Amino acid sequence: MIRLLIRAGIFLASAALGLLVASWVLDGFRLRVGGFVTAIVVFAIAQSVLAPFIFTMARKYAPAMLGGIGLVSTFVALLIASLFPGGLSIAGVTAWILGTLIVWLITALGGWILPLVFLKEKVRRAGENSAA
Repeated sequence: MIRLLIRAGIFLASAALGLLVASWVLDGFRLRVGGFVTAIVVFAIAQSVLAPFIFTMARKYAPAMLGGIGLVSTFVALLIASLFPGGLSIAGVTAWILGTLIVWLITALGGWILPLVFLKEKVRRAGENSAA
């Protein structure tokens, strides 16, 4: 259960970082302070629900698209998050394309690197406990 909560926290943190970086570097990508938490939670939930669904649909109907599942689910999650007022707004094709790439890259790296950092200590402690 603790591992699930840590992974959820890691995913929320990497989503927040991805959205923040995109809002800092892209002109048409705006993340408002008032809706920051809502945008992150909506994006994270949409991403976690959409990725397996889109993967299944692509595997069944468009196998050539399997490599781009993360990008597609990130784009759709950004689209859904931008529908909620007061949080995220994206204007312009460039902001949509680069924003999707930036958020996807940061969440992918965060999902890969952060568990190694946070779960390494837990694995080390479990090893010590089993040796004792």
